[in-house]
Amino acid sequence: MVSQHGIKLAVYLVSSFYGDHNSKVCECLLRRGTLTLAQIIRFTELSREIVRHCLLALIHQNCIQAFSIQQEGAFGEAPKVVTHYMALFDNIIHHMRFPKFIAIVKDELGGECEKVFEALLQHGRLSFNQIVDREKQTVSKEENFDVDHLKESFNKLVNGRFVERCPAPEPFLAPPSDEETPAKKRGAKSTKVGDVSESIEQRALAAAAPMESLRFLAETHNWSDFSDKSSEEKFTSVKTGEKRKQDFLETDGGLLDQDEKKEVLWRVNFEELIRRLRHQACIANAKSRLNDECGIILGAILELTRSSESKVNIGSTASVSINDIYDEVIKKKGGLGMNLERIRASLVELGCEMPMLVEEYSIDLKSIIDMAQNEEVESIVLKRYGREAYRMFRFLSKSGCLHETDKSVNSLDLGAAFSRLLEHHGVSMRINMSEEGK
Repeated sequence: MVSQHGIKLAVYLVSSFYGDHNSKVCECLLRRGTLTLAQIIRFTELSREIVRHCLLALIHQNCIQAFSIQQEGAFGEAPKVVTHYMALFDNIIHHMRFPKFIAIVKDELGGECEKVFEALLQHGRLSFNQIVDREKQTVSKEENFDVDHLKESFNKLVNGRFVERCPAPEPFLAPPSDEETPAKKRGAKSTKVGDVSESIEQRALAAAAPMESLRFLAETHNWSDFSDKSSEEKFTSVKTGEKRKQDFLETDGGLLDQDEKKEVLWRVNFEELIRRLRHQACIANAKSRLNDECGIILGAILELTRSSESKVNIGSTASVSINDIYDEVIKKKGGLGMNLERIRASLVELGCEMPMLVEEYSIDLKSIIDMAQNEEVESIVLKRYGREAYRMFRFLSKSGCLHETDKSVNSLDLGAAFSRLLEHHGVSMRINMSEEGK
């Protein structure tokens, strides 16, 4: 569930990047949930043509996902397939992190890969042919354009999982089976598979996602010979600094992109970039809270277990043997002089327990993230409300239970700080009233 402040931030970002009409459509979907084209037109009071172009633009910028479902027709009418649209809140918020994403790619892969990556951030979805057309416009006539060099940069981005194939533009969700039919009693927007409740939006995202074997597959035999003029006329030209515009066909409430039927489209893989930012935050916290050696060892373990992470917000890393950790640590800057005993001592500082049989270690990332978040919140309270309020907030957060105000507030300064925290909803208060006072 997205908070009201989160919706306001998302709407502001869409308005800043793509204009007021797009932000109005996006706000409608964020506040009202999944809607059809007709419902969006009715709620936004925009013309049909404007809404269609807004949906197309937001889909190509990975801010909206479309999907179609079969709905029962009116009395005497056959069922029909209707297209629905949902806003992707996380993808919208990622726009704030674009500079960090670019810095990650530049530091790891270099400036040439940065150019390709920045083009995908700007245009949302591009085919490799369109990336080539865009790069050709930045090369002067005196310089020779090297397609092979661009292919190499693109392959580095794919192999590093910084870019991925785009999801299906409009997946069809099959109606629930007979075993899932009772889920309708719980609500029209959720079904239950086994013991896990799954919303229709989650089903749509799962259906749209490409197969894992194809997600990062760059098929070089599909790349055209760009020295032929006919190939240049075949694909849509994408100019530097301009958003990509494409032709589209309209079905029953849906938009079918003609270019998406021709060739593979690619987009930025936000999941991998958020994972790397999360790892950087964990390493930085370990270095500042413990020491540099703990940060080096944590970075080595995260490097070894990165490929085994099935999702971003994992609680703990996979188990890694001490020998593998040592081999990776000595490759790091500052880790060459570390021996096994120092590594074991640092692992204990990171919260690992000494194994009994097989010497393998796993890091609890959730506890590191929680400590880092608590430290950040405490620093905000200290700067905004003063030291006394910081002492009160830290006391309540560390205790993790309710306290009576007359026992926890023992001075006028703490009482005033406690009042300021209450006014700004920094703490919650529960009042127990006796029967006589009711």
